[in-house]
Amino acid sequence: MGEHDGNGRTETLAGLGLTAAQGREARITNLAVDSRQVRPGTLFAALPGVRVHGATFVQTALEQGATAILTDRDGAALAADALAASDAALIVAEDPRQTLAYAAALWFEHQPGTITATTGTNGKTSVATFTRQIWQALGEEAVNLGTTGVEGAYRAPLRHTTPEPITLHAMLAELDASGITHVAMEASSHGLAQRRLDGVRLTAAAFTNFSQDHLDYHADFDEYFMAKAGLFDRVLPEDAIAVINIDDPRGADMALIAESRGQDVLRVGQGDTAALRILGQRFDVTGQDLRFSWNGAVRQVRLNLIGGFQAANVLAAAGLVIACGEDPARVFDTLTDLVTVPGRMQLAATRDNGAAVFVDYAHTPDALATALSNLRPHVMGRLIVVYGAGGDRDRGKRPLMGAEAAKYADVRIVTDDNPRTETPAEIRAQILDADPDAIEVGDRAEAILRGVDMLQPGDALLIAGKGHETGQTVGDDVFPFDDVEQASVAVAALDGYPA
Repeated sequence: MGEHDGNGRTETLAGLGLTAAQGREARITNLAVDSRQVRPGTLFAALPGVRVHGATFVQTALEQGATAILTDRDGAALAADALAASDAALIVAEDPRQTLAYAAALWFEHQPGTITATTGTNGKTSVATFTRQIWQALGEEAVNLGTTGVEGAYRAPLRHTTPEPITLHAMLAELDASGITHVAMEASSHGLAQRRLDGVRLTAAAFTNFSQDHLDYHADFDEYFMAKAGLFDRVLPEDAIAVINIDDPRGADMALIAESRGQDVLRVGQGDTAALRILGQRFDVTGQDLRFSWNGAVRQVRLNLIGGFQAANVLAAAGLVIACGEDPARVFDTLTDLVTVPGRMQLAATRDNGAAVFVDYAHTPDALATALSNLRPHVMGRLIVVYGAGGDRDRGKRPLMGAEAAKYADVRIVTDDNPRTETPAEIRAQILDADPDAIEVGDRAEAILRGVDMLQPGDALLIAGKGHETGQTVGDDVFPFDDVEQASVAVAALDGYPA
């Protein structure tokens, strides 16, 4: 949804919190960030882009009936001639993305009463999904919103982890109208940097962890961290609660940012300052037993989840639900029923000899190290991994991923992920520089088959990088490809029964 038709509704600029720098007092009938979706009465947001400024399309928007243009000073200068020949209202904002977000919130008006957001390099989807599952177990009408779309009591696809403001606020209004009362959102660094969440009325927010990713978009680690910190120093209200993983090296920094805003901080982790404190974990083939304390009172619960890191994700989700007003004891009683997110340490298949195949979305060095090191306690035999790296993305992480795989896995198979427009062999070579003893198999289906074929009793295979994705991007084409399906097909072929 790049635009929204108000179905006959009109609004003044003042009603959207806007003031015109020039032009007439416009009557707004819909919002758009795509000039191709402009109709008479549209407020067109001409935003700065990575490749081109949206002001380039102001002339087209005006010709199609836009009555107001929202942009920045550079955009106003670029579109000066087109604007001078028009009586459309011009709104010039220092931060037009944030201004659009607040205007969209006012335009759509309605949001579910309880909304949380989770940021971090890894774990966002799991925490949001677990939060939704806990709410549903408690009888609430709830969804999670992010990488896997909208899931729960209402389902819909999404193009981005954190949609642009018009799409996001349209979705929140639609959820509210459909009776959804609780929403657990993922907050990506891109979405936070581009002010997509501004205007969302949050009750609580969580920080999971911080490691290398998206340095193709952010200039450096500090810029990447501050993008995530925007959730607490800008979006989350001062009277809300921040749930912070204090085991992460940057957890203390994030807690300080939250407390400086006046937010209460609910700490999660192994440290003695944690309100939700992990005291012990015992692992087996199908999951783990978790011993933890809540403000000093000890509890133990069975988690049918693979990976020690899932304990922190589960407790972060429990912390969010508690922060939103639910009774802690009732929250903890739901934890044993939590199920993993598709593509996140998902058991994809089991060979006749008992060896298991898991699929995980790990596509960063830290995520790969976390997945492998956390799978190890569940595995008696060898740990085998099939992995690669995406094209047209942060190239610096490729040798780092090779180094982590070599450190944690007994057998490594380097294959293609989503090569996009890069030469696949060159991507593999950059990984193999740090993992020279790995086996190179470019074809991902063959790599999975070979990994499954290696499995002996007590072994486990991790297929990393694509998780829930159902396509592989090669060049400009997306070909159907599902790691879970390929794992099942491989096991079926090798063990001699129909898939």
